[in-house]
Parts: sequence; structure tokens; C-alpha cells
Amino acid sequence: MRFAHVFGETATTPELVLVDDEGATFVGDLFAGAPRVLEDLIAGGEDLLQRVADAAPGANRHALADFAFGSVVLSPPVILAIGLNYSAHSGELGLKTDATPTVFTLWPNSLAAHGGTTSWPRTLSESIDYEAELGVIIGAAAKDVTEEEALDHVWGYTVVNDITARDIQFSEAQWSRCKSFDGFTPTGPFVVTADEIPDPQDLHIWAVVDGQTVQDASTGQMIRGVATLISHLSRSVTLLPGTLISTGSPGGAGYSRDPQIFLRDRSSVTVGVDGIGELTTNCRVLD
Repeated sequence: MRFAHVFGETATTPELVLVDDEGATFVGDLFAGAPRVLEDLIAGGEDLLQRVADAAPGANRHALADFAFGSVVLSPPVILAIGLNYSAHSGELGLKTDATPTVFTLWPNSLAAHGGTTSWPRTLSESIDYEAELGVIIGAAAKDVTEEEALDHVWGYTVVNDITARDIQFSEAQWSRCKSFDGFTPTGPFVVTADEIPDPQDLHIWAVVDGQTVQDASTGQMIRGVATLISHLSRSVTLLPGTLISTGSPGGAGYSRDPQIFLRDRSSVTVGVDGIGELTTNCRVLD
């Protein structure tokens, strides 16, 4: 199943829709008490998801093109990001991959939607980079899970663009701020339930900036796969339902190219993962 958050005709907050070939169905209209945001659907567990699936056939459909998207996650308990999880990317940045995953948090103000505009002041940074990443959304709480059990705790998958101010990244000891400017974590446009992705390590992942393909790889090139990451993280913290994990970016970052490619005023960047979708962000640089 495929879900998104969109803004209805008169809505001031995004609402959850179920998306299929016939269009978009507002989940909150399917039955009394139906969830209106993804977090509530996840909290309801498999029984609620099945009830939504059973109620959807024959429900009123809307053209998805009529709506603006919201972030695919609205209020996750935490956003965890994994750095240096593809050898090509760590090598091009001149950074050593550690014996354990590099983990940092992204701040919730950075969440943004497909088709939206992310802006930043030129005085703050002119070295803004893109990073296509597979996003993992936790369903059942995970604590001390084995790698064999880990994928059972995944509710679904999405696409993330981990936008980064490279000059700030290399001038500070931590990476949260350089990747958490307002709008620096676009997600979506869809979240696909885990049953639709039999192997998260067998997905084509790519990025296109202003019409040029700049990243083109496979999630199979991750140093540590999704199951390994979940198991590792769950040893120290309980991964709560709704947690978003951004699993790292393949090679091809703009910082490492010759000449360098950074996101400029009116740039458009699209990152995508096969079977999940394509996420587009428009860029504005403020003088």
C-alpha cells in the first residue's frame, strides 16, 4: 500500500491519503475514527492498516495532481541519519568509515515536502549539496532486536533528500546543524508499506540536479544494510513507532565533483528510489 500526506482544497494541515492507480482516497473519510495522519495509522498497528485496506475499495478517489504534498512524516519521535554508509561517498568526502555506524539526528524543522521550495540565505552558505537516501519508518517498537528480526519492525519505506551545507559540515564537530536548516530534509512523496519492498538492499537509487544525473547506485552498495542498522540502533535506544531513519547516500555528491555542483538559486533536485517514488525540491537562495 502507498500513502502520502496532502493538503485538501480547504485544509490548512496535511491529511493522509491512500494512493493507487485510480487516485487518492482520504483515509480519514473511510470510517468513523479513521486516522488522518500517518503517525496515527502506524500507532494502530496491523489491525488498523487492514481495516483501512478493507474499506478502501470503492471509496471516492481524487486526482493526486489536484493537491500539494506534505512531508510524508509530520511528527516523528526522532529522525536518525546515518553517515558514510556507502564506500564511494565516504571516499569522495575524504572521510574514514568507522567500525560502527556514524549516527546523528536531524531536527524536525528540517522536514519538507515533495514539490516544495527550500530556501536559505546566501550569507549562511553557498555550498549546499544534495544526498539521495532511502528512508525507513519504524512500525513496531524495536529494542535489542537481532538482524534477523529487524525488518519485522519496519512499517514502510520512503525517499529522503539529506540536503547539506558542506562548508558548515567541515567546520563543526557534529553534523546535525549543517543538515537541519529549515526545509533541508525533504521526504516523500510516498511511504510504501514494507510488504511492497521484499528486499531493501535491492533498490535503484539516484539523484538528478537541473537535468543532470549526479547519483546512480543501488542500495545493495550500503556498507551496513537496513537490518544491520536497525539492530545496531536498537541496542542503545528503543526505536519508537514512527521513527524515521535516513540510511545514507551513495557516491556522486556535488562537493566532490570537478567542477563542484552545488544547489543554486532556482535549482531543481529530484532524488528517487525504485518502487517508492521520486522526490523533487525547488531551491531559492536569499540575498
